Amino acid sequence: MTADFRLLAMAMCVTSLPMAAHAEWQAVEMIKTYAITGTSGRELYDSIGERGPLLGPKVRAIAHTDFKLTWTRKYEPQPDGACLITVNIPKLIITYTLPKPSAQLPASTRKSWQTFIAGVEAHERVHGGFIKDMVKEIEAMSVGFSVPDDPKCSKIRTELTKRLGEISNKERRRNSDFDKVEFSDGGNLQQLVLKLVKEE
Repeated sequence: MTADFRLLAMAMCVTSLPMAAHAEWQAVEMIKTYAITGTSGRELYDSIGERGPLLGPKVRAIAHTDFKLTWTRKYEPQPDGACLITVNIPKLIITYTLPKPSAQLPASTRKSWQTFIAGVEAHERVHGGFIKDMVKEIEAMSVGFSVPDDPKCSKIRTELTKRLGEISNKERRRNSDFDKVEFSDGGNLQQLVLKLVKEE
């Protein structure tokens, strides 16, 4: 594996934006693209290394999945002094950022590129699935969630934040474990990259 491949391999990632809200909700999924140049697989991949989404000062990704999650919640004091969440509706927007050649590709390169980008998008949509699973888990946990002796509904927010942190950390681990497999020797993403750069 070349050095630049290692850089990009470690950079496929998912990040979260500050989080909002639906009963019978559905995630909104969008694709954004960034322009790359080149007419061969090697040139396209090199351009990804130069123009891919920045995840740090020197680390670029091939593709990127991020999301914005917000909630509509209603906290209601109960007659027994407890606080109960009676409304808990998520609004989830997932954005996939993918590379896109800025010019028409030769026929041979176009075929290998289409295979590559289809595989990359499929990979990112798995990350999107993990995000949707996380939101469903949060929803299931928090609908009807209550804390005793909390007439001002302040304790419940602290307890809810703690539980959401645990669910979020589990989602991050799933993403990390998935990327490790995909980019391991012989892994799906590694093979996609190798086939693209060798297409000439």
